[in-house]
Amino acid sequence: MRRLIYPWEGRNSIRFKLALGILLIAGPLLVLLYYYNFYAVRVVHNQVSISNRNMVSLYMHQIDSGLNTVDQYLLALATSNYDVKILASPPSDDEYMLAKIRLSDQINKDLLMYRTVANSIFVYSDRQGDFTDAVTQSSDQEYSAVSQYLHDGLLAVPSSNEIDNRWFVREIGGSHYLIRLLRAENAWVGAWVNLGTLKQPLSFIHLGPNGASLFLDDRSRPLTDDAFLEQNDIVLQPQQQTDSGRKFLVIAEHSSKGDFSLAAVIPTATVLQNLPYLNRIVIVITVIGVLLLPVFFLFLRRVVLVPLNRLLAAMKRIGDGNVQTRVEPIRTSDEFMLVHATFNRMMEQMEELKINVYEEQLNKQKAELQHLQLQINPHFFMNTLNLIYSLALDKDYELIKEMTLRLVRYFRYMFRSNLTFVPLKDELEHVRNYIGIHELRYQQKLAFRVDVPDDLRLVPVPPLIIQFLVENALKHGYTDRQDVPVIEIRVRLDESGSVPYMVITVQDEGQGFREDTLHLLNAGERVVDEQGEHIGIWNLWHRLRLLYGAHAEIVFSNAVPSGAVVRMILPLRNES
Repeated sequence: MRRLIYPWEGRNSIRFKLALGILLIAGPLLVLLYYYNFYAVRVVHNQVSISNRNMVSLYMHQIDSGLNTVDQYLLALATSNYDVKILASPPSDDEYMLAKIRLSDQINKDLLMYRTVANSIFVYSDRQGDFTDAVTQSSDQEYSAVSQYLHDGLLAVPSSNEIDNRWFVREIGGSHYLIRLLRAENAWVGAWVNLGTLKQPLSFIHLGPNGASLFLDDRSRPLTDDAFLEQNDIVLQPQQQTDSGRKFLVIAEHSSKGDFSLAAVIPTATVLQNLPYLNRIVIVITVIGVLLLPVFFLFLRRVVLVPLNRLLAAMKRIGDGNVQTRVEPIRTSDEFMLVHATFNRMMEQMEELKINVYEEQLNKQKAELQHLQLQINPHFFMNTLNLIYSLALDKDYELIKEMTLRLVRYFRYMFRSNLTFVPLKDELEHVRNYIGIHELRYQQKLAFRVDVPDDLRLVPVPPLIIQFLVENALKHGYTDRQDVPVIEIRVRLDESGSVPYMVITVQDEGQGFREDTLHLLNAGERVVDEQGEHIGIWNLWHRLRLLYGAHAEIVFSNAVPSGAVVRMILPLRNES
């Protein structure tokens, strides 16, 4: 039996083409990059990092060992040397001078053994305020600056926070020095060394033409060679002692004798300078990638992007409302040909369905709109009939005739209100007729004002929208029948936006809206109070939504000092 081959399983399928294209282009590149990354990064950098870290640790250990030897010497000098005790508490000036001479000779001889880790060893007498010291590898200017700093800054008024059991760093005259102090009764025994002296053996380390070795403080700030960091734009992160720019390999080792570290800064180029084979691989990868990328994109464009763009363009035109759009068939992959054909059939079915749904919704909206417009207040109707009956009992035939004529005009307008729109002048005339009925019913004059431009009187508006607001104002705004109701209607044209709007304002001078009612009205919700549910305003808002969609707006507010204000903002429609 012959098996069916689906379009997406053949060699012309987009799945096969994309898989083949990605395999041919990305496969070799991934293999080469995988080989390069693991070989170069893991082997080269690890080996260089381990080698240099061992070297830095060795030099740091040598420095710490030398500093520890000086510590032992200073401790022995402070505790067991007889001349130091005499300098601390001299019995006489002669004995002080003899002890000073003997101690100076001894320190000068002993300093030769520690000259690689100490520039000076000294004994300072508190009582005499002078030094007995030996100096090597130091200029007179440097010696004077350090001695003056020790005399004035540390030994004259020593601080427990400054002097402890470790070597500490101080900047004197633009250079950084390691200082060690020990207390011997009324004297100080100490040593100091310029960090440049400790750095001299590091000059034999080969770190490349742009590499350097330097000392750092406990916050990773440079103590030596700070100009090198600035020239190469190297930023060391605190507590990590690594270059934030990744252009240099930074290896640091902290001292066990003081708050300083020894760091080696090695350029990345120096790390890779002995890897010409890997450099050639990088060049080959770059060339291959540059040559294959355009080919891959052309292939992807022809096989995938062009059919997709045609489909997206058709969907965009459909989104703009053009449901007659179809995708023209072209020679492409089997999957896209099937998608295009299915899409065209779907659009034909959607177009037919849209027409049917549109007609059904239109009929439903017309029925709903007519139902909303034909809602008649039964109380108004019954009270008016009772009024005519009372007038008939009183045989006031003239008033009966006037009331009957006004009611005929009122209900004639009501029964023709199944029309969607009426001219604005007809709606205003209906409002005046309603005002007249109200005046006859309550035997009360109303202050009724209308301000409408002549060029807006023929603009179509939904019927009964103004009459309802006037009725609502008379019913709820003036509960005390002794007050003379004041109703004002203003109509204005607003052309500030891209589409002109007509603003209809109905305002009274009654008691206005309650705050909770005002919030519900502006939210478009139904109002329910102690008198029951009020659906009139909700019906008005729903009618405007059916006729104008989201383009119409009703805003409720209170006037100052009193009264209610209702503003209807409606899109302007022409007379046709």
